Amino acid sequence: MTETDQQVLQALQNTRFTTYWLDSLDAVGDEAALERDIDCDLLVVGGGFCGLWAALQAKQQNPERDVVLIEAKSVANGASGRPAAIMSTSVMHGIDNTERIFPEDVTELERLGRENMDAFKQTIERFQIDSDLEWGGEMKVSIGDEGLPTVEEDYQLYLKYGHDAVKLDKAGVQAEINSPIFHGGAWSKQRSGTVHPGKLVRGLKRAALELGVHLYENTPHLGNRRTAAGIVVATPGASITANKVLLATNAWAAGHRHISRRVAAIRDRIVVSEPLSEAQMQKIGWHHRQGIYDTRTQLNYMRLTADNRILFGGRLGYFFGNNTDPAHDKTPQPYIRLVKSFYRTFPQLADEIRFSHAWSGPIGLTTRMAVHYQKYHDGDMVYAGGYSGFGVTASRFGARIGLAILDKVDIPETRMQFAQTVPDYIPPEPFRWLGAQITMYALDTLDEKGGWRKLWVSMVQKMGFPITL
Repeated sequence: MTETDQQVLQALQNTRFTTYWLDSLDAVGDEAALERDIDCDLLVVGGGFCGLWAALQAKQQNPERDVVLIEAKSVANGASGRPAAIMSTSVMHGIDNTERIFPEDVTELERLGRENMDAFKQTIERFQIDSDLEWGGEMKVSIGDEGLPTVEEDYQLYLKYGHDAVKLDKAGVQAEINSPIFHGGAWSKQRSGTVHPGKLVRGLKRAALELGVHLYENTPHLGNRRTAAGIVVATPGASITANKVLLATNAWAAGHRHISRRVAAIRDRIVVSEPLSEAQMQKIGWHHRQGIYDTRTQLNYMRLTADNRILFGGRLGYFFGNNTDPAHDKTPQPYIRLVKSFYRTFPQLADEIRFSHAWSGPIGLTTRMAVHYQKYHDGDMVYAGGYSGFGVTASRFGARIGLAILDKVDIPETRMQFAQTVPDYIPPEPFRWLGAQITMYALDTLDEKGGWRKLWVSMVQKMGFPITL
């Protein structure tokens, strides 16, 4: 073990291996589990952002609609309780990804993304949800000079699609955030920033209950079948007969084996520092508090919390069979490389920063890296999922379109390609695991060693997996 590794392990000595977002909030009681058979018009499965946004919008569209939401554990126990929560107007995982998958629809999808963000903000204001919103923008930063062409591409895309963006040279970006490895940046300044996802999801839960959504926690979906009366969903204590069902949960928990054929549980890792002192904040600047992601092959992203902790994430991994709760990720070892990247980014803090929290969680990765829809039971049950980034806000859009598809409402969005197509299949195990291990190793070492790793990553991307976006 190197001296640097020992330094990192010391910084992780008192770390809690759980999400900071929920750990920082007071405990609250769950809604009661379902214990009697019920009927409803719309059943939403999943108490994360997509499910809550779907239930909320369904009641806003029709206050008389009987809407039930069930969650297998507690609201936000899954992906919605652990993201970086950097907000973006993009509903398709960034403009560059949108151009890659839907080049003919980019202008309209960007317009819809801005519209979605405005509606997101209006909901927060209407229901007075205190969620530590900060509108500092989002910024792509170049690691050294090698990333400057990528930053330039991002800047040109921002201009092309009407964003209020500025391009920063080395001096400019380091005036914004003092890191010696940042040599340039593209900063989109409007309709983006950061949010506390734990506070937001609790606020959305409260809003849904106020509108009359019937919410049952600790009520997992065990299976479903079509009957003459509707779609019958089984839970441990009762059954639900619904006219329509929206599956707004991760693919491995959605209740249909076909869904996970297009979705892999790629793990993302995050560390959060202890609160920075005023003197430490002066060392790094970051006065506009942007959400930031960089141009490393296995990129890192970072943001500040309301109490001036630095959240730093981006170390990917995969466990055989879509294992979504590996014990290994509750130990310091998986976070060593991530903390090393933190120290390289902020060397002025390396001898004085400790980490209060570290966690990982599965991202529903598809070849699209954005929401898609799968139809079952003659279209009366729809799966909406596959968010691989920026899902805190994109999930509102995804839920709205999912409801329209489910209700067979003819709106322009449901005729667009993203709503009518699905991502490619992902190979099954053991090929999925083997390919992931080689790919993750290549990503970890490509910037330092190059060689065959470049050819491998290029091949994977040509197969449809945009792993360096």
